[in-house]
Amino acid sequence: MDVILKIIATTGFANMTLGNLVMMGIGGVAIFLAIVKKYEPLLLLPIGFGVIIGNIPYTSGLPLGVYDEGSVFSMIYKGVTSGLFPPLIFLGIGSLTDFSSLISSPKSVLLGAAAQIGIFGTYLGALLLGFTNAEAASIGIIGGADGPTSIFLSSQLAPQLLGPIAIAAYSYMALVPVIQPPLMKLLTNDKERKIRMKPPRTVSKREKILFPIVVAVLASLIAPGAMSLVGMLMLGNLLKESGVTERLAKSAGSALLDVCTILLSFAVGLSTKADVFLTTKSLGIFALGLLSFMVATVGGLLFAKLMNLFLKQKINPLIGAAGVSAVPDSARVVQHFALHYDKDNHLLMHAMAPNVAGVIGSAVAAGVFIAIFQ
Repeated sequence: MDVILKIIATTGFANMTLGNLVMMGIGGVAIFLAIVKKYEPLLLLPIGFGVIIGNIPYTSGLPLGVYDEGSVFSMIYKGVTSGLFPPLIFLGIGSLTDFSSLISSPKSVLLGAAAQIGIFGTYLGALLLGFTNAEAASIGIIGGADGPTSIFLSSQLAPQLLGPIAIAAYSYMALVPVIQPPLMKLLTNDKERKIRMKPPRTVSKREKILFPIVVAVLASLIAPGAMSLVGMLMLGNLLKESGVTERLAKSAGSALLDVCTILLSFAVGLSTKADVFLTTKSLGIFALGLLSFMVATVGGLLFAKLMNLFLKQKINPLIGAAGVSAVPDSARVVQHFALHYDKDNHLLMHAMAPNVAGVIGSAVAAGVFIAIFQ
């Protein structure tokens, strides 16, 4: 009987807490959104499953969880906490991204930069709520709607908040089609939404090859802390555009990107143990993250309207909303929203310019924070 009681005491049923059940429910919601609603399924599904597995209780002394030295899950999690996975993901993203729209419209860099106001505004808000400089910087980067950058920065500055920050960042990335359209409708009028833009000019192969080299050098000189992210992003793009490393570009954008996405997303989910995640700080992070994302969207929209005051050839202010880093989701949202008002007004390629500029901008912002606070 003693043996039987000891066996029962070691089961997850005997050690289950209300917090574990709540977190497992949250994981189930993430899986539901991924499968049924198709919100960022490549991210939310492994994260949701990780949340469920990470909150199955076990007796102390068993090296099973991400916080138990020597466990299999802790080894995977080191790829997150060390900052390894995010740059590798950026390598894959770079190999899949076409920067032609940004090269053909350099002024779009301003829209990507304007959207970063959400990052620095939320940083100040987090300070007012009592977070440290490093924590506030890590929370603010959520406004870039860039999951890998958020994870990379928090792993360097605030590893104790990595789980909530990562979940918040990926959640708001998934909710781009829900959050952005109301703001776009509120801040633009019918005439502005119907503005048609000239097709982007044709970009030469030489420009495509020089762009990643120049951007990597300039961004790293301006913010050395951004070297890991921007450098890998541009390396991936150079592999794609050079025309002589197609096999490497294909591997980076498929197998490597998929493996790193699975491991990073699952490990982030595993890290959300109830006693770590269910805190007042986590609630504050989610609230500030939403504010940051909304301010970033508003910043891009309003700056596009400001630019139109000085431009002879007007731009559609909707593309300003794509200044956040959710590539290509935010650009697609702009495209679909514009088509509701003009079925022949295709803004996707125009919106991709500030969209990819936002990726670079958020990485540079992260580099600035690392240089200041690390």
